[in-house]
Amino acid sequence: MSLLDTLGARCRIADPQHLAIFRGLLTVALFTLLGKLMSAAKEMAVAYRYGLAAEVDAYQFVYNLVSWPLGIWASVLTAVLVPLVARMRVSSPQAIPRFRAELAGLTLVLGTALALLGWLGIGALLRFDGSGLPAHSAQLAAAALPGLIFMLPLGLLVALLSTWLLAAQRHVNTLLECVPTLFITAAVLLCAGGGIRPLVWGTIAGCACHLLTLLTPMSMRRELEPPVFTRDSAQWQWFWQGFGIMLAGQALMSLTVIIDQFYAVGLGTGALAMLGYANRVLSLILGLAAIAVSRATLPVFSQAGADATGQVYRVAMSWARLMFAGGVAVMLLSYLVAPWTIRLLFERGQFDATNTAQVAEVLRYGLPQLPFYFASMVLVSYALSQRRYGLIAWSGAIGCGGKVLGNLLLVPRLGVNGIALATMGIYGLNALFFWLALRRQSPPRRPAPCL
Repeated sequence: MSLLDTLGARCRIADPQHLAIFRGLLTVALFTLLGKLMSAAKEMAVAYRYGLAAEVDAYQFVYNLVSWPLGIWASVLTAVLVPLVARMRVSSPQAIPRFRAELAGLTLVLGTALALLGWLGIGALLRFDGSGLPAHSAQLAAAALPGLIFMLPLGLLVALLSTWLLAAQRHVNTLLECVPTLFITAAVLLCAGGGIRPLVWGTIAGCACHLLTLLTPMSMRRELEPPVFTRDSAQWQWFWQGFGIMLAGQALMSLTVIIDQFYAVGLGTGALAMLGYANRVLSLILGLAAIAVSRATLPVFSQAGADATGQVYRVAMSWARLMFAGGVAVMLLSYLVAPWTIRLLFERGQFDATNTAQVAEVLRYGLPQLPFYFASMVLVSYALSQRRYGLIAWSGAIGCGGKVLGNLLLVPRLGVNGIALATMGIYGLNALFFWLALRRQSPPRRPAPCL
């Protein structure tokens, strides 16, 4: 039998869930690749125009604080809404439009409230020297705040619409994530000498256009209802059931970004920018593989429903092992090409060879997280599909505690490199936790029939 015949036979007998995941993986990976290439172009433009200047530190400081609730909201929505919608499509599809309208109304109210709180809270932090930024950087951050605060209402709506598209297994939302980077790149390149303003207004214009590009496909499919500011849908009971637990877990997990930021600020001007450049390159790698896998697996695992026979569990473990091995290979390759990658992406304009060596070293210290991150994304998707939200909450506490401990031990010895290396503690501990917890709770394997 030829190789092609063998592969064809294996594909025909493979579990349909493997094939569904593989098809979703290819689609999301392609869209993610295009988006990450645009992100790389944006980072090249920012490095060319600013290097490690104070504008980058100030922008990064405010952007990270504003993005923190956005990241929590997006993660919680994905975790809770995708499995919920999968069940609604089977049991009560007629209830989806009303629930979608009420959830949009809640999002608008929440976005407005968070924008007001963020403007007051971050403004007070900068005004009363609580940020740890040098005086000039703090002034730049204060100037950026009134514009970047609009990210909150816009970003919450973007996350909501993206999750509805993901729940329908329409992965175009992954491709549309590159829209804000296009606007930031154009603003930075076209507005030379504008200080921090091109970064700020490019970000806001990009968020607004991203929202419009998500509204269009939903409107064309008649899946866009006017917001309703009530909560009469029967689905709210199931939504809140997982929302609170997931909110606690994701808040703790995403808090590590804020913790890293304040550690980096204390290491002097340029440290936060170095960490930011290295993390952006890491996000290119993580997004291309791990995000693609998590977005491909969660809808498939959710549609499979309860895993009484353990078949979905075995599929998930197979993909987790595969992703861990792939993460090791990517880690080794990335370590070899790190200096060349940083030089290719950033070394021009204000970003010189010394900056390249510094950022490449930070990047190398951050690479050990890759295998654990890749595997844990699959395990998280399986846990969410089975509504084991308590595991997610515990993983957030474990990850946050591991990160704080890692920073305490490593930053005094390694500086900004220690911040990058300590991230391995988050995903290493979480991968181990999920593997042990899911293994202990896995459904029993169905015995083979007697002949």
